[in-house]
Amino acid sequence: MNGPAERAPAAGGQGRTTPDDARPTGGGPSCVSLTTDYGLADGFVAACHGVLARLAPAVRVIDVTHLIPPADVRRGAAVLAQTVPYLPWGVHVAVVDPGVGTTRRGVALAAPGGLLVGPDNGLLVPAAEALGGVRAAVELTNPDWLGSVVSRTFHGRDVFAPVAARLALGAPLAEAGPAVDPGTLVRLPEPVVRAEPGRLTAEVLTVDHFGNVQLAAPGALLDGLPPRVLVNGREAVHGRTFGDAPLGALVVYVDSAGLVAIAVNTGRAADTLKTTPGALITLTTP
Repeated sequence: MNGPAERAPAAGGQGRTTPDDARPTGGGPSCVSLTTDYGLADGFVAACHGVLARLAPAVRVIDVTHLIPPADVRRGAAVLAQTVPYLPWGVHVAVVDPGVGTTRRGVALAAPGGLLVGPDNGLLVPAAEALGGVRAAVELTNPDWLGSVVSRTFHGRDVFAPVAARLALGAPLAEAGPAVDPGTLVRLPEPVVRAEPGRLTAEVLTVDHFGNVQLAAPGALLDGLPPRVLVNGREAVHGRTFGDAPLGALVVYVDSAGLVAIAVNTGRAADTLKTTPGALITLTTP
């Protein structure tokens, strides 16, 4: 089958599902979420959990995913941004970090809906925007907040997890390091979206576990389309869910992140369309 299709409250994870606009009070620790490309075959994830457990044993840890394709920063950013609005207020650690050990900064960002920790390579900013926008940022340079030895290639364990533990216990963001101008944070290039009468061209943002193809275009761009459309020249149903198309047929719909998506009823749209993230898809009216 094909996975979630219900409409989310805001496109692309851009918005909270509750009216929370500040850190909850009450004195207890926040949760920590983890999103990485570490995979599950090695001990990398367990090492990060271990650091969190040693420094902040009462903090709840939520694993978003550790199966981001290696070094796929755009995929990691999309998954994080579309997930964090549904998590408790907390510290969201993301590590998809092909530049680890180089001059790229490690940063922590504060947004109304939570804190984010990870590399300054474009991974965190979409999630911060989904949580209300970057209100403050710091570079992670305080040695007292880091591991006793910092590996050149494992900042998830030695930098980001220790910082997240301290933030989750309520330590002030400003103690992690010097302030960073939010305008200098690395941002990913804007994906291609071109809307014309009877024609929509958009970049593939992600392909999920089910082979559903998510485009960078907001779902509102499907408004007014007829019941039948063409996807790269292939006939598709313009529907609301997978079952609106016959078995094996393409369906164009608004996905659970509020974005335009393409699925195959009981199949894999990515295989049918022979497409991958970064490719362009064109929808036209017959």
